[in-house]
Amino acid sequence: MNLGKRKMLLVSFMLFSLFFGAGNLIFPPFLGQNAAQNTIPAILGFLITAVILPVLGVIVIAQSDGLDKLAARVNKKFAIVFTMLIYLSIGPGLGIPRAASVPFEMAVAPYLPENSSFTLFMLLYSMVFFAIALWLALTPNKLVERIGKFLTPSLLTLIVFLFISFMLKGRTSVVAPQIAYQSDAFLKGFFEGYQTMDTIAALNFGLVIATTLRSFGVKENKSVIKHTIVAGIVAGTILTLVYLMLTFMGMQSSGVYPIQENGAWTLRCIVQQLFGNTGAILLASIFTLACLTTCVGLITSISQYFSTLFPKIAYRKFVFGITIFSFIVCNQGLTTILSLSVPVLNAIYPVSIMLIILGLLDKYINNNKYIYSFTIIGTAVISVIFAIDGLGISFGPLTTLFHSLPLYKLGFGWVIVAVVMIVLSYIFNAVMPKNSMAQTSIIKEVE
Repeated sequence: MNLGKRKMLLVSFMLFSLFFGAGNLIFPPFLGQNAAQNTIPAILGFLITAVILPVLGVIVIAQSDGLDKLAARVNKKFAIVFTMLIYLSIGPGLGIPRAASVPFEMAVAPYLPENSSFTLFMLLYSMVFFAIALWLALTPNKLVERIGKFLTPSLLTLIVFLFISFMLKGRTSVVAPQIAYQSDAFLKGFFEGYQTMDTIAALNFGLVIATTLRSFGVKENKSVIKHTIVAGIVAGTILTLVYLMLTFMGMQSSGVYPIQENGAWTLRCIVQQLFGNTGAILLASIFTLACLTTCVGLITSISQYFSTLFPKIAYRKFVFGITIFSFIVCNQGLTTILSLSVPVLNAIYPVSIMLIILGLLDKYINNNKYIYSFTIIGTAVISVIFAIDGLGISFGPLTTLFHSLPLYKLGFGWVIVAVVMIVLSYIFNAVMPKNSMAQTSIIKEVE
């Protein structure tokens, strides 16, 4: 069965909206402002981790019929731990609260009257935000209509309107790049793409898209994968265009506004210059719509997974539980949430990337029984050590040894480790006796 163009577009719009949240708005203009004259290599690196890998992730999850089944190719215990870690970190532990706190602190709080109670307004805003998210998540079969028909077109219209206004009357000045982007701008952009969290989110959303397609009558696995690929390409194209617009505005403003902590400041300055104080409504609308759709997608996908894992607990109960817990975490403040995001992302992002790559190549490597376990475990060890190292915790000689790895200080020490482990897996697969008792015992020990 082939979906009509209209339904296919709605599914693609929904996928775009699921991806496009808080970080997607903040980091591109910040990258452009910092990279300035080196924006082209920086944005190329950013697009790999913020567009290409997420789209590939959605496709791989659709092919594998879920993250848990993909992760099980490494090890059954690993599949349970990693899947739950992904869902909890991208969900109520980090991703969902961030999706609600970012639009308030970046686009609402700066415009509150003086002496206003930040805590009270945050509580009221997040209460309304999560009430709408709860309502949308309780009816996942209507997500395509509600997000694809209304929320996504509204969001894209606002962003395009902002970009055109900037092109017509925005203040511009491009200067030399900041120190971090003066060399290795491509790798710096690649690393910044982590902050969107989209490669990790793709491991959730792949199943949402596959489920949505099946609800439209697309039943055969090959057809689901084909439509998922089309939706991924369309959503990825829209994401790329939006990122280019946001990055361009940041780059052109690199010599106009001082560098602050994140790209929300850049957007606020641009909107203030273009529309004055009334621009606060535009900015708040863009942030809220972008973050709301991502929040709904995360609540939906995580609730679907846990209701499958624990069938005695209804989907609706998980939706309520995740929403309420996220509401509580959200009100702890954005600074607290963001302080947790960097080490968590540094630890699990490389593992997610390698799972996606191995999943894409699965039919070419499925005769190698050790490639998943060797590669993922090696990548996990180095990425966890790097994350802990970033917190100032040292493992003595082991940390010193890892510092000698190529690109380690840039956060890419795991790359050489992954390559070495892939090579070792092929050597091990070649020399181990086939169907021997030794091989059987090793496999059982790994599992």
